[in-house]
Amino acid sequence: MTTSERTEASTLAGEREMLEGWLDFHRETLALKCAGLDDEQLRRASVPPSGLSLLGLVRHMAEVERNWFRRVLTAEDAPPLYYGKEDPDGEFHMTGEDTWQTAHGAWQAEIARARALAASRSLDDLATGTNSRGEPFNLRWIYVHMIEEYARHNGHADLLRECIDGTTGE
Repeated sequence: MTTSERTEASTLAGEREMLEGWLDFHRETLALKCAGLDDEQLRRASVPPSGLSLLGLVRHMAEVERNWFRRVLTAEDAPPLYYGKEDPDGEFHMTGEDTWQTAHGAWQAEIARARALAASRSLDDLATGTNSRGEPFNLRWIYVHMIEEYARHNGHADLLRECIDGTTGE
């Protein structure tokens, strides 16, 4: 895995281009960590006793994209994809029926929707929805939070991938 397989954020960009560039870089990093693995490997919880898996991380990030851009930024009624009251961590609880194709498709759809919802807003625009704390957020804060969220989970993904097949990378 090399940085040349991802789009590097510009070192001279303006604020918005920089934030969107780093967010896309981290989105691409997660996809890269999953590249070349089969569904069984992607579902594998590689660091017992944790149930964390690469496929679980992809499903989790689909939920995170959905939450911050649909529910918080625009107050859209978007029910969870994978979790619920009966299983609050459902994105990490998979069966043999769960596939990369389905999870990746859902994740990419959420990314596309996030881009569309953010496109017409300025970084200072306040979200029309709220999170569980009820605090106001602007789009800038959401972008920074999403970069942080991906960066943290990409660290997990790097360790998971190394446990699966020894592949390491940036």
